[in-house]
Amino acid sequence: MKFVDEATIKVKAGDGGNGCVSFRREKFIPFGGPNGGDGGDGGDVFLIASSNLNTLSDFRHARQFKAGRGQDGMGRDCTGKAGEDLLIPVAVGTIVRDADTDEIIGDLKTHDERLLVAKGGYHGIGNARFKSSTNRAPRQATPGTQGDERNLHLELKVLADVGLLGLPNAGKSTLISAVSAARPKIADYPFTTLHPNLGVVDLGPERSYVMADIPGLIEGAAEGAGLGIQFLKHLSRTRLLLHLVDIAPLDQSQPPAQAARSIIHEVERYSPELAARERWLVCNKIDLLPETERQQACDELASALDWQGSVFMISGVTGAGTSELSNAIMNYLETHEEESSATG
Repeated sequence: MKFVDEATIKVKAGDGGNGCVSFRREKFIPFGGPNGGDGGDGGDVFLIASSNLNTLSDFRHARQFKAGRGQDGMGRDCTGKAGEDLLIPVAVGTIVRDADTDEIIGDLKTHDERLLVAKGGYHGIGNARFKSSTNRAPRQATPGTQGDERNLHLELKVLADVGLLGLPNAGKSTLISAVSAARPKIADYPFTTLHPNLGVVDLGPERSYVMADIPGLIEGAAEGAGLGIQFLKHLSRTRLLLHLVDIAPLDQSQPPAQAARSIIHEVERYSPELAARERWLVCNKIDLLPETERQQACDELASALDWQGSVFMISGVTGAGTSELSNAIMNYLETHEEESSATG
């Protein structure tokens, strides 16, 4: 059940081409002189952010990448061709570290942003470049230098405006499928979601936002239990958190308030900064309760949690309340953006 938000790969830039030792040999020109050309530079390795990717799943099998080698120099002062650069697409939001030193090399935040991770080798020098008044027939040339070779650790933090937080089977995947075109896998057993699903909630021209269905958490997640902090980190870049709670759980051994507290506890242990972020309480699965009991159950939950923020009642299955929730989120994000622009 390992999530592919992290991957370790090996990259090798191209070696530089060797310089050539060659002499001009033509009839009637007995002393033609040196004409060995330089080699070509080795290709560089770049990581390039692509908005078409949401995970690092492509690196589960392909783990080694190599750029093109520079061509060796040739006679007649011909310079070798430079090696081709290698572009490796990764998801937007990928943090790149040197796996050996743990140094952060870069953070790819925008589409088409490039990051040089391995520099190609420098070309070798041909013997034509060593010719001088005192050395008319040089026989020396230099080899190309080796390209950089690095082990990289890639870590993806989902770039989304809204993150869904809750226990397994709280209904996060159902909600995101109800308000967006995303079609995550949904089933009646825990941990259906093994990696974040991103959905674009479109409310009209230039009114849309990205919602991330974060896999469910369990008690001890901050210490790595279950799917652990692999997923808590994905919430760090969201601007708003929705705490989904199953208001009518089939398993009565863990009441809604107790389930909600366990999640709040894990978030607080993982990151106080994340715990202080704007968070709304969303009472899900109200379709499982009689209409006359829904408001009371939601009020009792909010009271038990001493909830100070916004509270919503929805059903991801029937769609009840999802439109009001989606519009409230959009209004919040627009207001938040205006405030940020004003202070910035």
